[in-house]
Amino acid sequence: MSVLTVVGNPRSGSRTLGVAVRAAELVAERTGGPRGDVVDLAGIAPHLFGPSAAVEAALDLVLDASVLVVASPTYKGTYTGLLKAFLDRLPPQALAGKTALPVLVMGDPKHALAVEVHLRPLLVELGATVPTPGLALLESQLPDLDEVLGRWLDRVIPQDVLT
Repeated sequence: MSVLTVVGNPRSGSRTLGVAVRAAELVAERTGGPRGDVVDLAGIAPHLFGPSAAVEAALDLVLDASVLVVASPTYKGTYTGLLKAFLDRLPPQALAGKTALPVLVMGDPKHALAVEVHLRPLLVELGATVPTPGLALLESQLPDLDEVLGRWLDRVIPQDVLT
């Protein structure tokens, strides 16, 4: 069971990337699978709307993964257009048989519902199984990241389910 990280932040090296990579590490530990590759969309953004070997390779990684950690900063109350443009390149039901774990990093708690109202439905539309709740992580929670991720994973991937 490979865990792929997909990050929709247009800035490379972002806090969102750090959160997503750590979440994927903890998911892999919990499920006993390897943490797979990281698709950081910041690196392929200029090529997203045309033919591109890099974009095709990233899409292939998504199609080959068992579990996806899909992360974005909250931008104007939802996920980024970069993430949407990438996911729009997938064919219908491309995520069928996969589990997707949505993560939004936000500066203000008023955006907390965006993960369930916007990102989760997109992943479900693509066929993914999406356990709730998605993670709405406030920037102020970053110093306690492992604790926050642990509580979230206890809800979406309970340890007693795996034993």
